[in-house]
Amino acid sequence: MEQRDRRPEVRVRRADQPGDLGWVVMAHGESYHRQFGWDTDFEALVARIVADYAADHDPRTEAAWIAEVEGERAGCVFLVAGDAPGVAKLRILLVAPEARGLGLGRLLVGECLTFARGAGYERVTLWTNDVLASARHIYEAVGFTLADEERHHSFGHDLVGQNWVLDLPRAG
Repeated sequence: MEQRDRRPEVRVRRADQPGDLGWVVMAHGESYHRQFGWDTDFEALVARIVADYAADHDPRTEAAWIAEVEGERAGCVFLVAGDAPGVAKLRILLVAPEARGLGLGRLLVGECLTFARGAGYERVTLWTNDVLASARHIYEAVGFTLADEERHHSFGHDLVGQNWVLDLPRAG
């Protein structure tokens, strides 16, 4: 009997279970250190983002998601209110290296943008670094455009930070 390749079970759910927020911090710290050699300053940044979300998010306008593969956490993304009315920020997108190629990044960003539209946001912004090429491809594919970039030294490396913007069409 011929054995067929079985596509793994993938699902995206809200980050609302015990351990989800801690996993987000740990997975970012470990993954970015392994891939790029980033130091614990990056993990501390992610921890601050997660702590701010956990302490004070409005569930009508802010949310976080976990992607699972075969029931195991494999990715995440957050959407939080931006600095101006009608503007949201896409934050801390991550797909674990072992889960790449399954479309998790696209699913997570799609969930984020669907929520942003439903919450009434007119624009979504994000900050990333130019070395994160796979994430950048996802952002470009859904319509984000590069607004500006700036060299900086962070996480133990010289990097190029990038700000991206997506205007959401108004309903009606």
